[in-house]
Amino acid sequence: MLAEFYCPRWGSEQLSWEDFCARVKLEGYDGIEVGIANSAGQKEMDEIWNLAHKHELKLIAQFYDSANPEFSKHFDIYGAWLEKIESYPCVKIDSQTGRDIFSFEQNQKLILAASQFTSRTGIEVMHETHRHKCLFAAHIAKDYLQKIPEMKITLDVSHWVCVGESFLEDQTEAIQLAIAHAGHIHARVGYTEGPQVTDPRAEEWQPAVAAHLAWWDGIAERKKQHGETLTITSEFGPYPYMVYLPGSTTPITNQWEVNVYMMQLLKKRYL
Repeated sequence: MLAEFYCPRWGSEQLSWEDFCARVKLEGYDGIEVGIANSAGQKEMDEIWNLAHKHELKLIAQFYDSANPEFSKHFDIYGAWLEKIESYPCVKIDSQTGRDIFSFEQNQKLILAASQFTSRTGIEVMHETHRHKCLFAAHIAKDYLQKIPEMKITLDVSHWVCVGESFLEDQTEAIQLAIAHAGHIHARVGYTEGPQVTDPRAEEWQPAVAAHLAWWDGIAERKKQHGETLTITSEFGPYPYMVYLPGSTTPITNQWEVNVYMMQLLKKRYL
């Protein structure tokens, strides 16, 4: 099947864009996923896209800067971000859309703005299943997907495992609906008390890894049946997702190595 693997910029901000892109290419990724701040200017964005092109890396842009609790301001911020990104070529956009405190109708307006952006540009927007955002829990997302059947999502199921404090055994219908609507995967492994296991290579976390692999397998199989490209970002994060050793600022494991491990694991599984 066709599959592409993306490296997150998140956690590597200490590297120059040149060094980051070179390292990503060397590891064997197909592209990068980059959070674009509301404050990002043309000079910064031109540098990112030019260096991705130089290193033959594809790019997924991420909208994440959505904390404003006042809906009218939030809506304007989102619209301005979409307008800013419009002239930059992206494989797709990962959007941490809306807020958990907004009504369905308010979040629906944001989703409609994204749909209108896609109609103008041809760039698909994937609404991420993320805590604090509109799709923060499986049962909530189920309602959105049933009411907005054209909606596509980035499935980061680690958040739902944490929010639901379970491996979602009693939410099969919501999970199957999410798999059917997933256009992108964030491959991070969560557990019942948090969104990120300490190290997916460790034996004690293998039941959690197996649960996530089963969900991702469902997306991969659907993509294969439809002849579509599967896109995956291995998205284990830095502190505070990656906890420190007690009394220190030393991460409990190496974020970069974990993400490369996840990329290689899933390459072997899906290619």
